[in-house]
Amino acid sequence: MANASLAQIVRHCDTMLRTRDIKDYDGAVNGLQVQNRGSVTKIAAAVDASPATARKAIAAGANLMIVHHGLFWNRRQPWTGTNYELLHLLLDNNLAVYSSHLPLDAHPKLGNNIQLCQALGFKKPKPFFTQDGFPLGLQTVARITRDELALRLSRSVRGRVEVIPGGPKTCKRIGVVTGGAGSELAKAASEGVDTFITGEGPHWTFALAEELVVNVLYAGHYATETFGVKALSEHLSQKFGVPWVFIDHPTGL
Repeated sequence: MANASLAQIVRHCDTMLRTRDIKDYDGAVNGLQVQNRGSVTKIAAAVDASPATARKAIAAGANLMIVHHGLFWNRRQPWTGTNYELLHLLLDNNLAVYSSHLPLDAHPKLGNNIQLCQALGFKKPKPFFTQDGFPLGLQTVARITRDELALRLSRSVRGRVEVIPGGPKTCKRIGVVTGGAGSELAKAASEGVDTFITGEGPHWTFALAEELVVNVLYAGHYATETFGVKALSEHLSQKFGVPWVFIDHPTGL
């Protein structure tokens, strides 16, 4: 059975993803969140860290779970009740948890945004949607009808796409920010795109999209962020010689 060092995997991820350099939301914790006994024989990739995905990872024989949405976003204490049960589950089953949120979004090869752009067939996308000095998203110049883009996006995420047809029928400058960036529609429009692809957004963005004359394509927060954890886990599998599996636990959102 292949065996890799957890410490080596963590160091590699932290360096490659620039974990300490890329500022995330207040309360978000990137990097190793829960350690195991030190060895990794199988990796499980999941979008969200939760009791449900942890149980599926354990059933799959994994002892390292790579996630995009980790366990810690704000104060999580005391370790009683459901918190205790989750910690008990992870420690008893020797399951480590490594989380990468905005650092994984922004990675130029393995990130959610570049992976989705590649799935959509976009060539040489440029940096887009800068936050705290780091571009989190990507944009491309293209010439594709709004309907064809929606169809291509639906095939890429293997799910439903909600279209706000606020802009032109032919999309010429398209911005991509996976996840829940819909509330930042005005920021996206200010950077000159006529079409904005993201995961989800609030109700009021429909009227705003019409006002700003921008198309918005919502392809699901979960669905648009399956790409990065898969790419990262595949990379780690090849580098460290351990198998990996994707834990699919869709939220439908």
